[in-house]
Amino acid sequence: MHNVFRNARKCTSFSRNHQNVQNAVCFPASSSAINRKFSSQGTEPEYDVVIVGGGIVGMAAAREMLMRHPNLKFAVLEKENRLAAHQSGHNSGVIHGGIYYKPGSLKAKLCVEGLHLSYKYFDEKGIPYKKCGKLIVAVAKEELPRLEDLYNRGIKNGVPDIQMVDGAKIKEIEPYCQGLKAVWSPHTGIVDWGLVTQYYGEDFKSLGGEIHLNFEVKDFKVAQESKVKAVAANKKGIQVTASNGQSVRCRYVLTCGGLQSDRLAELSGCSREPRIVPFRGEYLLLNPAKSHLVKGNIYPVGHLILVSHSSVSTLPQE
Repeated sequence: MHNVFRNARKCTSFSRNHQNVQNAVCFPASSSAINRKFSSQGTEPEYDVVIVGGGIVGMAAAREMLMRHPNLKFAVLEKENRLAAHQSGHNSGVIHGGIYYKPGSLKAKLCVEGLHLSYKYFDEKGIPYKKCGKLIVAVAKEELPRLEDLYNRGIKNGVPDIQMVDGAKIKEIEPYCQGLKAVWSPHTGIVDWGLVTQYYGEDFKSLGGEIHLNFEVKDFKVAQESKVKAVAANKKGIQVTASNGQSVRCRYVLTCGGLQSDRLAELSGCSREPRIVPFRGEYLLLNPAKSHLVKGNIYPVGHLILVSHSSVSTLPQE
């Protein structure tokens, strides 16, 4: 079964147009083609590829694969009643510049490329964002070598327009921020990644993909015939069953379950190791009367702890 399965480890509305996208992707009507697939006679929808998980990774993977293979039939299975219900819709919303990653690493390469591609996609779709920039601020002399190392990493990684600035420039960028020096990344931004996921879902559906919501995967089964023969014969030899008894058939499964990835791996017959140990973070919302104190993203030099974020929800309504 290991060869059959592949395991990959706030929906906010800003305008009437964006609200329509949210409704279309996250809450399909009961009469939609998606729901009609599950007939009272128990007919199973059949696909070439099924992606388990409707977060941003699952939807991005589904969208990209369908764009590359338009002749194949794809579906996404999501356990909640909307896309991006968990991590993808509950995060800091940063569009990272690529400063922290080891030069030459795939993470560094993809982060910088992703920065440019993200802004391009947002502009094409009219998705609201703020290119508010980010300051990484050193407040003590002992932090300066680390700050210099981050700056050099950014240069090697090709972070666009990265600068090392002094205390006076820090004040110019963030009037209420004090520091000795800072790394300034002007193209770092913020966006509602939950909304971006919904747009990916709309793209996926417009290309012919299908999204099954309220489909919590509980079991994977390979057909009675040999899985090798089933795949070779182009048969939909895998049955994916939900907790409510619904099921679909497919040739291949890609799991993108976020914090549930280890559980899905175990269900598919793979090892659950390494185990995922989630932890909960907290966000504090700045009093609107004090929002003028912070204009963008401010980070310390040490551990990657967020100090301040400008909220994307402050974008003007259309």
